[in-house]
Amino acid sequence: MPQHEMALSAAQIEQFVCDGFVRIDGAFSRELADACRRILWLATGCAEDDPSTWTRPVVRIGEIPNPNFVEAANTPKLHAAFDALVGEGRWLPRLSLGTFPIRFPSTEDPGDCGWHVDMSFGMEDEPDFLKWRVNVRSKGRALLMLFLFSDVGEDDAPTRLRVGSHLDVARRLEPNGEEGLSLGELASTGFAESAHRAEVTATGPAGTVYLCHPFLVHAAQPLRPGRPPRFLGQPALLPSDPLDPWREDASPVERAIRMALGDG
Repeated sequence: MPQHEMALSAAQIEQFVCDGFVRIDGAFSRELADACRRILWLATGCAEDDPSTWTRPVVRIGEIPNPNFVEAANTPKLHAAFDALVGEGRWLPRLSLGTFPIRFPSTEDPGDCGWHVDMSFGMEDEPDFLKWRVNVRSKGRALLMLFLFSDVGEDDAPTRLRVGSHLDVARRLEPNGEEGLSLGELASTGFAESAHRAEVTATGPAGTVYLCHPFLVHAAQPLRPGRPPRFLGQPALLPSDPLDPWREDASPVERAIRMALGDG
């Protein structure tokens, strides 16, 4: 099928601009999701058939350059969506995938379920993630992506998304220019500026991908006892050139920032 036939519709693009995310169904095949999940099981050090080995509420796995993950991240359907949201030639293909927060059923607090946005620069040689930064141009990140490698229903610890919260974050970042704010500074208010927003969850069958604006406020959930482990990848899509919300041919990612700041 020609790639242009798989591009996002105008309605989907406008949803992304206004809501901060769009869901891509069947972004990659279930068979590929199954193959990737087998790799992730090995990486966790846990046994799929032995729940006694599931001793932590969440296991975090870093980047994996396995060809299966590269294939999942580079399907024609996803490439067409990247072009539609970021701009053709303005993003870098993924040569790996990660990180992966793998959630296991537990009554223990995983300690990572607060509202936040993902930082995009200042991570080099900085062990304190609260000092990592983001600015109004979204330096270093074109999209936040959520790759579902297992079926995720409402009871399977789906990621929570605040609809339209990317607009609130853009307005908060704007006075701080290129320096932006650190995660610690943004979190100091508990992201109260977006607390009024409606909340939805990132559910769907394995093979679903949510493409999110870099400023979208989101939060994890613990996985309750009795549910199967949940497998998710949350990589960034990196820009090939710096984003510029004020350029004439602004992409939907850039246009959302400009709209938030009242610049049309």
